[in-house]
Amino acid sequence: MSYKAEYIWIDGTEPTAKLRSKTRILADGAELPIWGFDGSSTNQAEGHASDRVLQPVFSCPDPIRGGDHVLVMCEVLNIDMTPHESNTRALLRPIAEKFAGQEPIFGIEQEYTFFDGARPLGFPVNGFPAAQGGYYCGVGSDEIFGRDIVEKHLDHCLAAGLSISGINAEVMPGQWEFQVGPVSPLEVSDQLWIARWLLYRTAEDFNVSATLNPKPVKGDWNGAGAHTNFSTKAMREDYRAIISACEALGEGSKPLDHVKNYGAGIDERLTGLHETAPWNEFSYGVSDRGASVRIPWQVEQDGKGYIEDRRPNANVDPYVVTRLIVDTCCTGLEKDGLV
Repeated sequence: MSYKAEYIWIDGTEPTAKLRSKTRILADGAELPIWGFDGSSTNQAEGHASDRVLQPVFSCPDPIRGGDHVLVMCEVLNIDMTPHESNTRALLRPIAEKFAGQEPIFGIEQEYTFFDGARPLGFPVNGFPAAQGGYYCGVGSDEIFGRDIVEKHLDHCLAAGLSISGINAEVMPGQWEFQVGPVSPLEVSDQLWIARWLLYRTAEDFNVSATLNPKPVKGDWNGAGAHTNFSTKAMREDYRAIISACEALGEGSKPLDHVKNYGAGIDERLTGLHETAPWNEFSYGVSDRGASVRIPWQVEQDGKGYIEDRRPNANVDPYVVTRLIVDTCCTGLEKDGLV
């Protein structure tokens, strides 16, 4: 007997990387080996030296093929087994290990938009639908589009054993969200990439595409983000640590250092309108969805909990955003003597 392993990796496309995958047939019981691919076709090599290496780092059941088949998240390596320059996971790993004692965890809210050809699913062929607002968490065929795909994707994620914690319709027709976490930095990032792959693959079967474009429709429509919820052990015990983390994110050059790595096209989404703060200003506040970082009202009431960085785009690399937040906030907590 044999089983199918779908090797999944992140390519070198700029400014926003794409997911790639291919299938390997392995003998029953065989461990997942390293594998090669043509980096010249994925913006990760030149043709005269095109070989690149896939190193399995995370696997889970393949809910589409079923049986013993698996999905395999891989890091991309050079042929000398060093991380490829596009390998952002390799940069997160030492930071996650350095601050593991602070027990950082994340929950990421992945927004996305379904497209039917060149128009968002649910948009009329000519013109625009009714203004946004009524679609958020709505019900009914006049306001909700793509629920069958969303439900199938949710089932796939659960069958794969991913830490999916919820779904909801968003403020624009054809726009949805799923949440992954709360789990550790590497876990949330690996699982979010797998969940994205499953989203694209599931939508294929409905002849619909899913996009992480942060501003899929210009004008008076919300963009698509990846609101990133974060806490450490100290933050889950002491409100002073909540404030310390917020202050660390706003210190010196940190706001711009983060924003420039929070996804391509961020200036189109973070305008100060549509529940965003301006991309070039930093703020935090309780229950404020117009702030860069929101402290949920329940956190202030309880005197402990987590914060929500509302700046990351839907197309952000989770390996990058978790690395930046852990490094900045955990360093700040150490400096303030709160760990």
